[in-house]
Amino acid sequence: MNAKHKLLLCASLVGALMAAAPAAHAEKITLMVGGYEKIIYLPAKLAERLGYFKEEGLDVELLNEGSGVDAENELLTGAVQGVVGFYDHCIDMQSKGKFIQSVVQFSHAPGEVELVSSKYPQAKGMADMKGKTLGVTGLGSSTNFLTQFLMVKAGVKLGEFTSLPVGAGTTFIAAMQQDKIQGGMTTEPTISRLLKTGEARVLVDLRTAEKTKEALGGTYPAASLYMSNDWIEKNKPTVQKLTNAFVKTLRYINSHSAAEIAANMPKDFYVGDQAGYVKALDQGKGMFTANGVMPQGGPETVLSVLSAFSPNLKGKKVDLAKTYTTEFVSKVK
Repeated sequence: MNAKHKLLLCASLVGALMAAAPAAHAEKITLMVGGYEKIIYLPAKLAERLGYFKEEGLDVELLNEGSGVDAENELLTGAVQGVVGFYDHCIDMQSKGKFIQSVVQFSHAPGEVELVSSKYPQAKGMADMKGKTLGVTGLGSSTNFLTQFLMVKAGVKLGEFTSLPVGAGTTFIAAMQQDKIQGGMTTEPTISRLLKTGEARVLVDLRTAEKTKEALGGTYPAASLYMSNDWIEKNKPTVQKLTNAFVKTLRYINSHSAAEIAANMPKDFYVGDQAGYVKALDQGKGMFTANGVMPQGGPETVLSVLSAFSPNLKGKKVDLAKTYTTEFVSKVK
């Protein structure tokens, strides 16, 4: 090998080592997502697909879990460092003496709908679901919280209906088809699938900020990245990197069309109906915040909703300032 070839070989080896260096030193983080195929949690998978985690020097593993309450349990045991789930868990857990905090607020509306099976045309509102079985992703999940609130608000007591955990997607659809549930709270793209086939109707729509305010009395911050307060305090540089990636993703959502966003998602997320997925995303992407900041008055609305039915909150004072932080989103350039 002559000198020229040796020089070229050395240069290529140095280049390869430099390119591999960031990957070798990428910090491993595991996040649990309460169903990453759900449009409400789209920022998690989108951030991965756009390469924003890698740009921050992070090796992020996304674990899929159909129910937010199960994801919450994984966080508390230390199995994961963060959860992409609903902010309301931060309030609920503080009432039980556990402190978790929303770091990036993805949305200011739940993006969910209370559906009723078309087998029950007489049902016109939540009060008509008295005595019925209503599907939720899991007991203690956000879908369960919202269902309980809407029923209590309609004058139905907690013991006068049944909440049945049926997950989301195909399991939710099957439960409704088999009449195991007569109604239920679910998200896109499941909503559009059931409406398209005519198997269900909308009773309460929480997909937009406006309709959410009508139903819940105010802005309802929902999907978020939440983490243990202790872990946040001990790992601020890592939390900042995660925040940077997610805020970039929210900016991408707000500056691109539904079709452009959908093109970045795995094809199996479309469930065989890409046009329907794009339509649902187009109608619902307004629920996402533009900057990850907690909407003003949102925590108070969530506390009010949970306090209406939850025995965990009776006689207890919740420090809302410890349920979310804007420290990291405020530093994103």
